[in-house]
Amino acid sequence: MTPTDVTHVMTTNFYAPPSAIRAGRVVLPEDEARHLRTVLRGEQGDEMTVVDGHGGWYRARIDHVGDEQVVGTVVERRRNVGEPAIDATVALGLLKKRTRFETFVEKAVELGVRRIVPLRTSRAERASIREERLRNVMVAAMKQCRRSRLPALAAPQSTADLLAESGGDVRLVCHAGDASVPIQRAMGQAGPAASALVLVGPEGGFAPSEVEAARANGCTPVSLGPRRLRAETAGLAALHAVVDAHQNG
Repeated sequence: MTPTDVTHVMTTNFYAPPSAIRAGRVVLPEDEARHLRTVLRGEQGDEMTVVDGHGGWYRARIDHVGDEQVVGTVVERRRNVGEPAIDATVALGLLKKRTRFETFVEKAVELGVRRIVPLRTSRAERASIREERLRNVMVAAMKQCRRSRLPALAAPQSTADLLAESGGDVRLVCHAGDASVPIQRAMGQAGPAASALVLVGPEGGFAPSEVEAARANGCTPVSLGPRRLRAETAGLAALHAVVDAHQNG
């Protein structure tokens, strides 16, 4: 084989919804196709990795690079590449600065969250999210960290509504109180779990009534260590503890 015969394997992951992957063929969305063509200089014969956000992972050979479309043939497929075994939901109180909530969303996707719930709490200073912006952040993070599932993003809701409709083998509420236990201990005592729900308050934390309501609905109050963390940092620390404990359990 001569050097010109070696296939160029692109190291960037691309995203295409399941509807764009049919009969062994992949058609990249317009923005992904443009990035491949103009930024990465992809060519016919190169190989690319595509994820569909639903656990599908595909290695495809590029057959056509056009002005508005890139088409490839699937040569290998896998399931749930880059996904943790535990189904972790993190509910974070809405933050005053949208950029800080976006940072949380981006890093939570990288750490393996399966569902993000923006919480309306008594101390939250915002009631809405920029859903399209957050979804774009999530797609970019999913590709960057080489996951194959795009986490779900719920509509903002109250802690009461969330606790009423959500399950979770392990249910935790982050709260620095006398009755709280270290999150690592709580995860160890819980044992093997398929799913977890973690509640994290906004800048001012949860009101006492919200903590009591969470406890009444099966949540264990947990602490994240001796330092006072920003809300978005607390959410990420809690998520990491949940995923790490399950991987090492």
